Amino acid sequence: MSIPDRCRKLEGKLIASCQAAPTDAFFDAASMARFAQAAIAGGAVAIRANGPDHIQGIRGVTGVPIIGIQKSTVSDGGVLITPSLDVAAELKRAGADLIALDATRRGQRYGALGRIGLIKRELGIPVLADIATVEEALQAAEAGADFVLSTMRGYTAETKEATTFDASFIEKLAAVSPIPVIAEGRIHRPEQAAQAIAAGAFAVVVGTAITRPSEIARQFSAAIERQSALRSIKRTVLAIDMGGTQTKAGIVLEDGTLLYQSSIPTPAMGGRQKLLDHLKQISMDLHVQAIQQGYAPQALGVATAGWVNAVTGTVAYATDNLPGWTGTHIAKELNGCIKLPVAVENDANAFALAEKSFGAGRALTDFVSITLGTGVGGGCFTGNRLNRGAHFFANALGHIPIVANGLACTCGKRGCLEVYCNAAALLRYGGDGFGNVEQIISAANSGQHHAQAALRIFTEHLAQGCSILVNLFDPQALILAGGLVQNNPQLLDGLRQQLSDQVSVWTRRELAVIASPLGYHGGVLGAAAIAFEKINALMAHL
Repeated sequence: MSIPDRCRKLEGKLIASCQAAPTDAFFDAASMARFAQAAIAGGAVAIRANGPDHIQGIRGVTGVPIIGIQKSTVSDGGVLITPSLDVAAELKRAGADLIALDATRRGQRYGALGRIGLIKRELGIPVLADIATVEEALQAAEAGADFVLSTMRGYTAETKEATTFDASFIEKLAAVSPIPVIAEGRIHRPEQAAQAIAAGAFAVVVGTAITRPSEIARQFSAAIERQSALRSIKRTVLAIDMGGTQTKAGIVLEDGTLLYQSSIPTPAMGGRQKLLDHLKQISMDLHVQAIQQGYAPQALGVATAGWVNAVTGTVAYATDNLPGWTGTHIAKELNGCIKLPVAVENDANAFALAEKSFGAGRALTDFVSITLGTGVGGGCFTGNRLNRGAHFFANALGHIPIVANGLACTCGKRGCLEVYCNAAALLRYGGDGFGNVEQIISAANSGQHHAQAALRIFTEHLAQGCSILVNLFDPQALILAGGLVQNNPQLLDGLRQQLSDQVSVWTRRELAVIASPLGYHGGVLGAAAIAFEKINALMAHL
């Protein structure tokens, strides 16, 4: 491709479009000249300017190339860029080194293709064709244009759906155009300009983001007001915590207020379809309940037993506590049911997120949340982020081996922490004298030695697993939750004592061992926390 000598210095560089609307405070030649000076000081190697007066003002302060245009109203009532040879000649006399004109389908109806050759012959000046489609670019090149610019993409009837900068269009255009392509239009951020060069653009024109203070201020103002409006609206989500025994559900505000709650047995042994039908019914009932109460929920969060791929909302692996649950695409199934964004997470991870959002972890950056109930689960926050692991199998605290060749676990291994520190284990230590763990905890609190001995055995095993966590993560706190923790201060006291004996440099750690303040519906709040996390992620991509 042939590039005019005076244009070679533009390659791989920034061209600043210094323009203003007639109603703008900066719509005068002196202001445009100062904008041009500032842009050149920042690295621009050429200026695009509108009208002889502004071009003359800019030419008076700089010798860099100026692309001249004239926006004129024509017979159809619309604005056309450089509609005649006489206009182009006036721009040249004012100091323009290059002329740009509208070569879109509409511009062609006003003679743009013939005007390209006429300007080159009569004025001896390079011509740039502002286009919106690949076809228009090829037609302009054939007519003799020296460059094509993507200026008009999104501003013509044929391309009105293009509302943002699209580097792929520049790539397509550069691949077929016999003349250099200059990217222009809707380029608001430096990374977009870089993408244009990477896509094959010869140079990049940026205007509004550099030389339109009112528009720049408007973007900031709109973003601030939008976020302020969101802050004043109490966002609502649906939340489901499906455990091996009970499924708890609720409607939750973003401050953690539980507007509605329910609990029904989980058909744990019913297989995949029965569990999905169970979740779908609860989701639909929750949605109806929210609408009836005057709320418009924005997402659904589901906390479930099993390891979960939080990106896809799929169960990566579940033990035989939930037969057939491995591989279930929960998010897809429920999204098809209630048409809301769906976030899915392992129940223990979700509980850790609840602690971070609403509970004892709000002021902490590094903590381990441990749930003690039918199973043993946990979530680890390190450096203020939930550790999910490379394959979403992290935080399997219940499956830390603590007894060599010990009792069989539902995960298929032996000697796991879970089989020594779950509800069944505490009942086992208590013997035949107790019908449930609540009775053992109550008896221990009243001083019954048999119950206290059972709790001591339980605590010794728990400390074995926790000492590994403390040595590995060096957390600020261990936050314990679940049915075995409620009304059980002896568990916390015993764990602190055991850890002080087992963990190195204990006195320097200042480790807090505390009970979760979230209570019975902490799992529901965890499901809500992942739903709000989903909403925030979606908002960040708008």
